Parts: sequence; C-alpha cells; structure tokens
Amino acid sequence: MASRPGLRERKKEQTRQLIFDAARKLFEAKGFDGVSVAEVARAADVSEVTVFNYFSTKEDLFYGGMQFFEEVLIESVRGRPKGEPALKAFRRTLLAGADRLATKESADAISRAARAIPASPSLAAREREIVERYTKRLAEILAEESGADHGDVVAISMASALMATHRALVSHVRGRVLSGVRGQRLADDYRAQARRTFARLERGLGDYAVKR
Repeated sequence: MASRPGLRERKKEQTRQLIFDAARKLFEAKGFDGVSVAEVARAADVSEVTVFNYFSTKEDLFYGGMQFFEEVLIESVRGRPKGEPALKAFRRTLLAGADRLATKESADAISRAARAIPASPSLAAREREIVERYTKRLAEILAEESGADHGDVVAISMASALMATHRALVSHVRGRVLSGVRGQRLADDYRAQARRTFARLERGLGDYAVKR
C-alpha cells in the first residue's frame, strides 16, 4: 500500500513530461500561435481535459520550465540560513545555474524561447505576468521578514530590484545565444555579468532582510 502514492506520482510526472515534450516539438515546428491545445493532446495521445489538468493554459505549456525555476529561486530566499541576507541567497541560486548554460540542450531551449516570445503577444504577456507574480511573492517574503506590512514600498522595491536583475540576465543570455555564443563561453559570460551586477547591488542591499 505504501508504494502506491509513489507509483501514482511517477505516472503523473510521466504524463506531464509527455504533454510538455509534445507541445515543445509542435511549438518548434509550427510556432506557438500556430498550435492548438487539441493538437498537443493528439500528439501526446491524451484528451484535452488531461492537458488542462496539468497545464492551466497553453502558455503554461511553454513556460513550465520557467515557472519551476522561479519557484526554486523564491524558495531559496525563503529557506536561506539564519544570518544570511536575501540578496546572497538570490545570487547564489542564479549563479548555481551557470554551468547548465554550457549544455547544447539549454542553448537550444534558450534559442527557441528567444525567437518565439517576441513573435507571440500572448507569450510576451504571460511572461510579464509570471515575473510580476513572483516579484510580488518575493516582496511579501521580504516584508514579513523585515517586520513590515505587505505592500511596504521598501520590500517591493528590493524585490523588484532583485527580479529585474534576474530578468536582465535572462534577456542578456537570450541575446548572446541568438548572436551565436554557446557552450562554456556562454556560461562564463553569464557568470561574469551576474557577479558584476550583484557586486553593485550589494552596496545598497547587502544588509537588507538578513534572516533572523
């Protein structure tokens, strides 16, 4: 009996991955706006209802990986050790992903996103919504930890600065990939840009929201 939940969860994850992979291939072949959820369901051999059980919108099929990383990023701040500033935890998580950029798989995925998002108003809008949502969540964490009310301007400003840095790095990497930069050169460039930017931010945010 104890093994059933594990098996069920594995099957659910397999179905989710199957749908995600089918959508990715269709988006790559036909463009995001040229693909319907019904086509994704047929390619994955599931019903449309099943697709929506795993992904609330078609845009979520495209942004599944992004939202997973944003969750990891926010939780790294929430779960950081006592005595550590929010900025340090945020920076550590962003830098931890640098080596993955050197892989062909990552570069290919970045290239697809960099081409698809500007071509689709709905994708561009969804990306902005995701960023706004996670910026708000980060601001709530910072406000709570600093003893301020939700909606505190300082917490919102600090969260906005951190997330803006994250998104600026994403934009930079997309541009570099489209210009032909790949492999270790891409990872090293990202790491250098991140360290240089956070060194600047630390002068103003380094002692803000120290975990108690």
